[in-house]
Amino acid sequence: MGRIDESRPFIPVNIAVLTVSDTRTLETDTSGQTLVDRLTGAGHRLADRSIVKDEAPAIEARFRAWITDPQVDVVISTGGTGVTGRDVTPEAFARVIEKDIPGFGELFRFLSYQKIGTSTIQSRAMAGVAGGTYLFALPGSSGAVKDAWDGILATQLDNRHRPCNFVELMPRLQEHLKAGA
Repeated sequence: MGRIDESRPFIPVNIAVLTVSDTRTLETDTSGQTLVDRLTGAGHRLADRSIVKDEAPAIEARFRAWITDPQVDVVISTGGTGVTGRDVTPEAFARVIEKDIPGFGELFRFLSYQKIGTSTIQSRAMAGVAGGTYLFALPGSSGAVKDAWDGILATQLDNRHRPCNFVELMPRLQEHLKAGA
């Protein structure tokens, strides 16, 4: 198990929240609001928030806009990760990521299995990196958002987490772009 090294100062990151839904609005988006509450409660900054319909081109465009925005370090989406015909977030996600982080989806489904059993197999939660930005795609339920934030993201997005965390790697995410690489 990891631990938080309280001797290190906390470094807040800028996080954009995307809700993928044909029906939700800011007023009815409980999953997106759960993410906002948790990330700001942890001391991070909400960089932006948006809702887009379950349409791969719209999801991809929103991802790309945030990936190129220097004010966004992390993008967390909620919704559209199931297996029905309208669930296209992973397809849009796959078009933008440069590096996959398969352990995120594996760990998410492990944590989820402990609460909802084999139903977790329907989740295509995933993570990756693009343009020096971390991207996480979560299912659309508030329970799934809580599981992902509380069980994975709260510590991995905390630079004080030991033995390692995503934040300390941020300066190195684009090393491949340096001259001679």
